Amino acid sequence: MKYGYFDDLNKEYVITTPYTPYPWINYLGSDDYFVLMSNTSGGYSFYKDARDRRITRYRYNNVPVDNEGKYFFIKDKDSIWNIGVKPTKTPLDNYEVRHGMGYTKFNSKKDGLVAKQLSFVPKNFNGEIHKITLENTTNETKHIELISYVEWALWNALDDQTNFQRNLSIGEVEVDGSTIYHKTEYRERRNHYAFFHVNHVLNGFDTDREQFLGLYNDVSSPEVVREGKPKNSMADGWSPIGSHFISVELKANEHKDFIFMIGYVENDKNDKFESHKVINKKLAKEMIEKYKSVDQVMASFRELNTFWHNTLSNYQIKSNDDKLNRMVNIWNQYQTMTTFNLSRSASYFESGVGRGMGFRDSNQDLLGFMHMDSVKTRQRLIDLASTLLYDGGAYHQYSPLTKKGNTDLGTGFNDDPNWFILACVQYIKESGDFSILDEVIMYESNPNLKGSMLEHLEKAFYKTALNLGPHGLPLIGRADWNDCLNLNCFSDEPGESFQTVQNKGDGKTAESIFIAGLFVYVGKKYSELLDRINDQHNKQKVDALVQTMTHQVEKHGFDGNWFLRAYDAYGHKVGSHTNDEGKIFIEPQGICVMAGIGLQNGMAKKALDHAKTMLDTPYGMVLNYPAYSTYRLELGEISSYPEGYKENGGIFCHNNPWIACAEAVVGNGNRAFEVYKKIAPAYIEDISDIHKTEPYVYSQMIAGKEAKRHGEAKNSWLTGTSAWNFVAISQYILGIQPEFDGLSIKPVLPDHLNELEITRKFRQNTYIIKVIRTGKQMIEYKGRIYKDHMIPYVVSNQIEHITVHI
Repeated sequence: MKYGYFDDLNKEYVITTPYTPYPWINYLGSDDYFVLMSNTSGGYSFYKDARDRRITRYRYNNVPVDNEGKYFFIKDKDSIWNIGVKPTKTPLDNYEVRHGMGYTKFNSKKDGLVAKQLSFVPKNFNGEIHKITLENTTNETKHIELISYVEWALWNALDDQTNFQRNLSIGEVEVDGSTIYHKTEYRERRNHYAFFHVNHVLNGFDTDREQFLGLYNDVSSPEVVREGKPKNSMADGWSPIGSHFISVELKANEHKDFIFMIGYVENDKNDKFESHKVINKKLAKEMIEKYKSVDQVMASFRELNTFWHNTLSNYQIKSNDDKLNRMVNIWNQYQTMTTFNLSRSASYFESGVGRGMGFRDSNQDLLGFMHMDSVKTRQRLIDLASTLLYDGGAYHQYSPLTKKGNTDLGTGFNDDPNWFILACVQYIKESGDFSILDEVIMYESNPNLKGSMLEHLEKAFYKTALNLGPHGLPLIGRADWNDCLNLNCFSDEPGESFQTVQNKGDGKTAESIFIAGLFVYVGKKYSELLDRINDQHNKQKVDALVQTMTHQVEKHGFDGNWFLRAYDAYGHKVGSHTNDEGKIFIEPQGICVMAGIGLQNGMAKKALDHAKTMLDTPYGMVLNYPAYSTYRLELGEISSYPEGYKENGGIFCHNNPWIACAEAVVGNGNRAFEVYKKIAPAYIEDISDIHKTEPYVYSQMIAGKEAKRHGEAKNSWLTGTSAWNFVAISQYILGIQPEFDGLSIKPVLPDHLNELEITRKFRQNTYIIKVIRTGKQMIEYKGRIYKDHMIPYVVSNQIEHITVHI
């Protein structure tokens, strides 16, 4: 069942009912200021960090779901309704929501009154715009009230939800004309405030939630809205809000526009006040002045559209598969930009209070993002490098505000350093920027401890190479890519963190075949880099270690028909046919084949064939099978989930692309594409009633074949699935990979893609690559025939045409 449709021309998903199977959201913002906005106008705003700079309040686990947001009430005689339907849920004569690239549009109608809302965050602006247009389509004059509503968060989102003995006494506001200023805690250590403005004279306002709603009312039936009379309340502690009350007269067929703005301001600590207790509003007024007219707003909206057009144009395809086109050209890249911005911090499943920027997450996101913006990629790599430990380890997360590592979660996730090497090497291939290797960067965010980026890479490589277990395989540490496989935890204490408690011996026994495969995959690329900078001495050392690790995987990491997952703290096999449950895991089957392990001796083909037989389902491949039916102390969190959910037999979408990549490596285009499309949102739009989450973005998890709700998704938007599935389709299946000296073009296409055209911007050139089936296996470029798959890069600053015969 569908609840909307794709509008590819306008790069929008159009939602035609407010009652989608789960709230379907969009992200506004692409720099420092972000808004989560659902199809019923739910969601919240924050600046940079969803925990420490939360601007508006949102209650997770609320009943009914998604019941806080940016609400605009309309009172038309006795009828009260919302432009986004919620919270009143008054039936409308027309409802349509369009989630686009960095914006959302609402179009509602009731009793002849049309209400339209355009919401977006302008580029390089620390605020959001909500342009409301009201149009009277009747033949009579209408007298209506337009009433806005937001609830302020008291900055630290975790403290905001817990520390009521303090928070109910600290709320402070100011009202100046048509602007409501939220200045809670500004009197003390904070130098930032928020404001809510409208470009219209007010008939009243409210800033106190209790007086606006009525103490025993909820937001669906505010007392002020029902009575049609503002109270001009001034919050003094308790729960501050922002609400504008505007009386509007609309003659027959007349329309009026209203520009609402929520903004964030930081003042110099020595220039916080303009007079006693009165905040310095200079920057806020400058922001308001910038977008006070419809013309200014629409010019900024066009600028946003241009930004997204240019950003997405770096990789575009034309094929006979419309669903593939919309995923590659629009939604996959759009989602990957969002994961780059926010890592895994703030979604409708991540509350924004528990995680900063993930180290491994951010490095993987870069793999699908860097072709869009090399400047931001370079800066992110420097930020990540600055949190690297001097011994080559890494803080698992870091704060987007301070750029410092999260000491609460700490380090010891032994796959992390490998992802950093991979991202950095891929960046140099993409950009040609070898100068990043000479950048002098902190370790551990310590300005007194520095080294070049090249030195950082070396330390990261040897962090894995020198920390091996009894089988010569990498020690798993706290956990590898799968944070829920905790082989050194042994936790029997309810609520204890599986990731931070390490209480089994010295951690020198449990080994990961996944990290071993990743080490080989990354090590080969690191060797290429050393060769390219003519560091032959270190290249030989790296090659020897990679070769040895390959041997150890084939000797100790293969179970006869597939690759093992790990050895536990007792030296027992995990992911073996000898296990009663968890006999096979998906991760090593993908990454080991991607690394080239087992290609020559048949191990790779066996592993992929058995992965298909044992792990595949109509909705994607499960992470492990059979799922664990009891809690396994020696395995940790993975066995704490019911069968078929999350890492315990769920379709953990992030690792499905590794199988697609691996199938492409062995030349199986049909199977690679089958794996790709089973989890690609556009291909499963028709089963939205089963899938539940947005049909335009990837979800982290889909319930597996042993679950009671097989096919149902959770954790949409902020998942590494997005970047990796873009890598799978763009670099492995469509086969265009950046290299140090040019582009490698080696498509491994499914049979149904008969003819294909790819536009790929690469450094200063734009390549239009036409792929045709002729059976000739060659490339035509600039009048020459290339029998191999490498096209050398020569700067031309123009469009280059390539024909690829397959």
